[in-house]
Amino acid sequence: MIDPALFAACGALGLVVGFLAGLLGVGGGLIIVPALIFLLHGQGLAAGMEPQLALGTSLASILFTSLSSVRAHHRHGAVEWPVVRRIASGIVVGTLAGAMLATQMPATVLKVFFVVFLFYAATQMWLDFKPTPHRALPGRAGTAVAGGLIGAVSSWVGIGGGTLSVPFMLWHNVPLHRAIATSAAIGFPIAVAGAAGYVLGGWHAPGLPSGSLGFVYLPALAGIVVGSVLTAPLGARTAHRLPVRRLKRVFALLLFALALRMLWSF
Repeated sequence: MIDPALFAACGALGLVVGFLAGLLGVGGGLIIVPALIFLLHGQGLAAGMEPQLALGTSLASILFTSLSSVRAHHRHGAVEWPVVRRIASGIVVGTLAGAMLATQMPATVLKVFFVVFLFYAATQMWLDFKPTPHRALPGRAGTAVAGGLIGAVSSWVGIGGGTLSVPFMLWHNVPLHRAIATSAAIGFPIAVAGAAGYVLGGWHAPGLPSGSLGFVYLPALAGIVVGSVLTAPLGARTAHRLPVRRLKRVFALLLFALALRMLWSF
């Protein structure tokens, strides 16, 4: 039996995530994953497997949210599709392998990795870190290896990879607006491979709540997607009227708080 309160909470989570994505141009995985872990734990669902279920659900939500973002960037001609094609093979292999491995990891290991990454992402956002361009993009093999690393890490923290792929492209002389647009396109194969890995890896896992497809919790997924679709346009409009730099620092503080809260829960 699906708890209506949990579904409503996930819808509210989607409203927040969609607004932040539109406002700041950041993915919602860093918010979705810890929030879902807390919600699942509070409901006594998927005991000992909350991180896997939260990560799989977060990646599945990116399947839907990334499409509208990619279409918008493509209409403006900002996506570097040759870069997407070069990095895609590594992204798919790394994300799928990472997700399958994560389904076998102890929950505590995944939580520790996620907390460390939260501190990294929060620090990056607080400092507004943008690496200085140093070189051209590596060849096809080098780009694929980089994609594999980005995909693997993304699968362990439930994000579309922008926190990693944008700095990678900036370091290799891709202009900022094109790096952001290309990162949005890269997020889709991360979401596909990551969601598939968590579905397959959790297919026969015992003790999952009703409505789970492997390690993807469909009621939570539906609530998050519906909520985020409603508020993302509002966030985008608001971004033109508010000081985004200051708002990013506020978001960084939120990430620090979530990281500390997860540490406290160990």
